[in-house]
Amino acid sequence: MDMIGTRWKELVIFAGVFAGVSVALLIARGVSFGLLDRWAKRTLTAIDDVLAQSLRQPSFFWVFAVALYVALGTSGFPQRYVDYGLKALYVLIVLSVTVAVANFVAAVVERSMEKSAAGVPVTGLSRAIIKVFVYLTGALVIIGGLGISITPLITALGVGGLAVALALQDTLSNLFAGVHILVERPFAVGDYIKLDGGEEGYVADIGWRNTRIRKLQNNIVIVPNNKLSQSVITNFYLPEKRMSFSMPVLAGYGSDPEAVERILLEEASGAAAEIRGLLSDPLPSVMLSPGFGEFSLAFTLVCHIEEFADQYPVQHELRKRIFKRFKKEGIEMPFTAGAVYVKKG
Repeated sequence: MDMIGTRWKELVIFAGVFAGVSVALLIARGVSFGLLDRWAKRTLTAIDDVLAQSLRQPSFFWVFAVALYVALGTSGFPQRYVDYGLKALYVLIVLSVTVAVANFVAAVVERSMEKSAAGVPVTGLSRAIIKVFVYLTGALVIIGGLGISITPLITALGVGGLAVALALQDTLSNLFAGVHILVERPFAVGDYIKLDGGEEGYVADIGWRNTRIRKLQNNIVIVPNNKLSQSVITNFYLPEKRMSFSMPVLAGYGSDPEAVERILLEEASGAAAEIRGLLSDPLPSVMLSPGFGEFSLAFTLVCHIEEFADQYPVQHELRKRIFKRFKKEGIEMPFTAGAVYVKKG
């Protein structure tokens, strides 16, 4: 009975020390992060903000790890239980440090790339690669610290990795295709692209298996990376966002071609200051299409816009202006016409 009472007493002391140290450290943690946040707001660099954000979650593990260490040190538990507790404490600390380092490195790399001269957004795949590398390093440190030999484990992983690679050919193909896309950079997040299969839209994210494309209708098209790497891709943001578009305009055969050309240039030039996305430099141009249509003269108005998606509202506004101007100037609008020949006898 005395032994049972002693054990209960040791458990109560252990729990009391653990709870007391945890509460004290949690209060100290809250005060420390309050001071750190105020200091970060006064500085111009963003590194301290990233550091505070990266340490906020793992610091909970550190609080309980220190409390567990103090409680074990003051307890009267048998040595083997203390050893088990210290091993668990070691795993907890290394794991929490690994999470903090992974979050910090991923955030620093993301901010550095986005603020670089190229302004490259970080994709989901690049974040995953950075974090997986840090997590694997932390796992090796934990295994080595627990006294487990890493060499046989690596050998076993090498043999088993071949079987896994054969079973996951499609997944690995998408993963390597995603890495290839990140290295070659045929497009980046935010670019407007069109595939040879007809899919087009803004690149929303490049994941480890799929690339997400947001269409103009605000729907998402999910394309496997290995299919994307084999597609013919048109990137409307390379070498720059600015681009030209061609708009066909038809006029009747009774119209003066020079008058039609003048009207189109005047309307396109005047609208550049009023229609969003339409550029005045380079100047618009008009061409009379080669040959003659069946019932009309075919002109092509070439204008420059800020980016691909601007062409739709710009053409909408230009067509309305041109139609009103044609009616005002008396330019004949073409209608489908045909000639009927009647042979006598």
